[in-house]
Amino acid sequence: MQLDFDGQVAVVTGGGGGIGRAVCVALARLGARVLVVDLDRAAAEATVAEVVARGGEALVAVADVSRSQDVAAYVAQALQAWGCIDVFMNNAAWQGPIHDLVDYPEELFDRVMAINVRGVFLGLQHVLPVMIAQGRGAVVNTGSLGSYIGTRMLGPYTASKHAVLGLTKTAALEVARKGVRVNAVCPGPVDTPMLQAIEAGQSRDGDAERLRQQRAASIPDGRYALPEEVANLMVYLASDLASHITGQGIQINGGSHA
Repeated sequence: MQLDFDGQVAVVTGGGGGIGRAVCVALARLGARVLVVDLDRAAAEATVAEVVARGGEALVAVADVSRSQDVAAYVAQALQAWGCIDVFMNNAAWQGPIHDLVDYPEELFDRVMAINVRGVFLGLQHVLPVMIAQGRGAVVNTGSLGSYIGTRMLGPYTASKHAVLGLTKTAALEVARKGVRVNAVCPGPVDTPMLQAIEAGQSRDGDAERLRQQRAASIPDGRYALPEEVANLMVYLASDLASHITGQGIQINGGSHA
């Protein structure tokens, strides 16, 4: 059994940057044709350009993952282009503003939940029937260390990532005998623009770099993960090498909370 996606079709939401871009590139390198889904067309096009430059095949789909019609459209685009969906990286997310709960704007709470929870739910709702009909498929939802623990000033994001893990477990149980697996990858700090924005908001003295150094020093291996390292775990979970793994939230955090 090999790590091989030759001829397979992968759909990646939030594929325009960070972990999403890294997993698009990784899947394409292993032979998958990739639909890069993102609300930001320019970001998605940049990912496609990187995939193509490395000899892979990819297309852009512009979508708001919190809107059912947009999710249905990207699923239809993948099927029209390639006829199936073998891998679904349900990755799009937004951290939201950095605020204490008592000050958190209600409308922004709703937006965080819409992207991070409804987006994952709608992705599952539209992609799973395709995989069930095929009798095969692998889904990897992007959770977080925040799927397990609380984080100050990120209450809605933390709640949303707890919800992602719940959806992962429920979906996995429902499709376990239909040839489809559903797991979640739950990273600790990852060196991405999203984390930089979080640190800028959480740093009470305005020194985000010092906060970053303190947090990196608290991790047993002394550093943040790279997007490519998280992508490697996602690719493994989507591969046949993980054929008996489903319903799990797999942490990748350099030994934190060991």
